[in-house]
Amino acid sequence: MSMSMSRRGFLGLALAGATAAGLAACGGEGGGAAGAGKGGADLSRKLRLPTYTPAKIPTPDLPIDAGQDPSYLKYPEQLVRSVPAPPGDGSRITALTQTWDVAPPGADKSAYLQELGKRLNAQWDMNIVVGEGYPDKFNAIIASDDLPDLVWFPPNQGLQRVPELLEAKFHDLTPHLAGDAIKKYPNLANLGDVAWKSAVTNGKIFGVAVSYSRFGQVYLVNQDFWRPVGGIGFTGADDFFQKSVQLLDAKRNRYVLEPAYVNHVHMFSQWYGAPNTWRLTGGKLVHQYETPEYQAALEFAVRCFKAGLFWPDATLATTKEKVANGQLGAYVESFPGFYNDARTQKYELGAIVPFAATPDAKPVYNAGLGSVGFTAISKKADPKRVEMLLNVLNFMAAPFGTEENQLVNYGVEGVHFTRKDGELTFTDRGAAEVPATQQPISFVIGSPTAIYLPGKPEGTRLIHDFETKVAPILQERVTTGHFSDTFTTKGGELSTMGSDMVVDVVTGRKPLSAWQGFVKKWMDRGGAAMKAEYEASIARG
Repeated sequence: MSMSMSRRGFLGLALAGATAAGLAACGGEGGGAAGAGKGGADLSRKLRLPTYTPAKIPTPDLPIDAGQDPSYLKYPEQLVRSVPAPPGDGSRITALTQTWDVAPPGADKSAYLQELGKRLNAQWDMNIVVGEGYPDKFNAIIASDDLPDLVWFPPNQGLQRVPELLEAKFHDLTPHLAGDAIKKYPNLANLGDVAWKSAVTNGKIFGVAVSYSRFGQVYLVNQDFWRPVGGIGFTGADDFFQKSVQLLDAKRNRYVLEPAYVNHVHMFSQWYGAPNTWRLTGGKLVHQYETPEYQAALEFAVRCFKAGLFWPDATLATTKEKVANGQLGAYVESFPGFYNDARTQKYELGAIVPFAATPDAKPVYNAGLGSVGFTAISKKADPKRVEMLLNVLNFMAAPFGTEENQLVNYGVEGVHFTRKDGELTFTDRGAAEVPATQQPISFVIGSPTAIYLPGKPEGTRLIHDFETKVAPILQERVTTGHFSDTFTTKGGELSTMGSDMVVDVVTGRKPLSAWQGFVKKWMDRGGAAMKAEYEASIARG
């Protein structure tokens, strides 16, 4: 999987899982389907998700015995060819997508796109939204009925009436992808259940899942910052607090926590054992906001704020620079952001593994979304073209260690990258063409995460070690694959309510005692309805 998306884009996706309901209408909480509609849960109960079949890849250099991502200390010498022949039919393939980078060069100026088209036997043509504004562009294209072949449905941008739209405008891909049918597309069969659940709506598979890390947010540090207090091993929340106070030096502009209050409460909540959004007991759901564990995390964040541990300017835009120069101790990243920082940052990166806040707490590590939404195929494509498009997406989803993945992520050897001592390095042309083009591609289709940091085997070991330690406490979302119509219509509003209240309480604008009243209001505004709808879906299987 390429990790080229920016921190802004990735962290936004991670936050969608960490807050109340940030996925809006495009996906169930933590990767389930959009609102089921009438009978959706019953249909879903009968649906067979695509049969998972591991792809053939070079043997990883580090163990994968606990569900870690395949990790490579050097680029594999022998690649696997996963697609025997060009999958396209010579036609132009259009796709609607987004980038957080600059707009890439067009095909007439891009040797990368020209070679990709040759290998695909198709002209890959993207309509790219640069930065904000994807929903507006999406709605305009839907309204015009000038649909491209492939349309990306993101999990966190508030698209509305998605179930009805999919039924009206896009192919039901269930016959092509459900159960063993997926084996016709071996790279798509390698994506796994967690990713595929995001592509299910109304009991049907309406798109190809865009694979994304199953690991969630990570608490990152500059290890040099923490060495005066013995490093980042903590015996509890009090120990973390006391060591943080020792390191605080406001006169020297030295603080411990970045001012991303909601993120920090999420991290603290894992120390106390709060649920990953919802907890299921005896068929009944409890939202994290209702739990004593989450409230304890909120109280701890208030304590940290009162002690002055947070950077005093809430608009801080230079977090990494502050961390690098020793002025800031800890910040929260998405997992792909962790990958990127391990590759690019010069300081000695470290990651805090969730620990027990108190002697009787059971720490958890919250799983991530597992996908970045899904890509649907327009009904304007006839059955033969649908098959061709699925074969093209199968090519683009090839895993790390394959010839196809190397092309998608690095381009052409000698043109876009060079190989020295077994490592790949972009040429100037590669740096100009490949990352900017690969990012919008990665929203349309992605491959499962693999860890490879060119020339930085210590970074690969760091990430692998973190995955190994959190795997036993990984906490999935219990609502994945289940449905709530209220979530599709009020998810964004409820998410904003929750985030705003957390910030107000942490910063002292509202007292901690106001939390219980807020939770009641949150439930009345839609939380209770979501809970009931999810419970009903879970009860039906």
